[in-house]
Amino acid sequence: MITITTPTAAVTHARSHRRMKAIGVTTYGGPEALHEIDVAREQLGPLDVRIRVTAAAVNPTDTGVRSGVRDDKPAPHPPGAVPGMDAAGQVIEIGPNVDTDLALGDRVMAIVVPAGPHGAYRSDVVVPARSVTRVPVGASDAEAATLPMNGLTARFALDSLRLQPGQVLAVTGAAGAFGGYVIQLAKADGLTVVADAAEKDRELVRQLGADVVVPRGDGFVKAVLQHYPDGVDGVADGAQLNQTALAAIKDGARMATVRGWDGGDQDRVTVVPVMVFKHALDWEALDRLREHAENGVLTLRVADVLPATQAGEAHRRLEAGGVRGRLVLRFDQVP
Repeated sequence: MITITTPTAAVTHARSHRRMKAIGVTTYGGPEALHEIDVAREQLGPLDVRIRVTAAAVNPTDTGVRSGVRDDKPAPHPPGAVPGMDAAGQVIEIGPNVDTDLALGDRVMAIVVPAGPHGAYRSDVVVPARSVTRVPVGASDAEAATLPMNGLTARFALDSLRLQPGQVLAVTGAAGAFGGYVIQLAKADGLTVVADAAEKDRELVRQLGADVVVPRGDGFVKAVLQHYPDGVDGVADGAQLNQTALAAIKDGARMATVRGWDGGDQDRVTVVPVMVFKHALDWEALDRLREHAENGVLTLRVADVLPATQAGEAHRRLEAGGVRGRLVLRFDQVP
């Protein structure tokens, strides 16, 4: 449990390095732009926790940080931009106003909201204590690093749809990390799930819990309507079908999007863009995800683990498509 208190909690002290290594960009570009950079050691605030990072998941949002599409500047200013929204590792310092049962050396996972040199691709990161919880029992750091950002996005996408047990949810991008978590959380919520999949992913999507599996891509809407002629009660659109997916939804129902699309000028369907950074301090939701992983509700899927120095290769593989689960960077080789 994380609570905020007066400065009575003992302050723990980490090593006093002034600078450290990170993986980031000093010029926006393709995967080759990623390289080791020196960054200043972040100051620990009174409500923060410092983590020695051992694993960081590679997400599509990271490629936007690297390429500059998430910034209005022509190039990052020194010391550069560091991607990464998911970190796992060990607690090495706790702020004086944090009342927690965490101790030095405990294994934790955290959601990180990147800004300039602050991102998960660094050997040491400071985050608010409410963005941190323990690694699920039985999970590796690499597995834990796949959960915070994608899990919270999935949880709040579902919450935004306001569905009741027995209603029907359609999921696009179902074989991906976000889509997989949506399916499993939706089944735990008592929903019926229809999900898309390429032929090679159909069995995976069934194993995740989908009740009905339909083709992905151009045939998605037609296939959904064959099963549910009046449309489904909600859509979680991980594949960013956007306008195309609206035809599969009942009048007055809701759709959750993950890249900011707001539904345009139509008003038949309520479209809710899910911005996970707004939920980065929801410790209760993050800790429930930990419990779900421990109880088998959620499956933590790691596609591969690469040294942090091979972040460029991880980005190339992610952008090439077809990755199932998350690629994870290992930080034991970045001092």
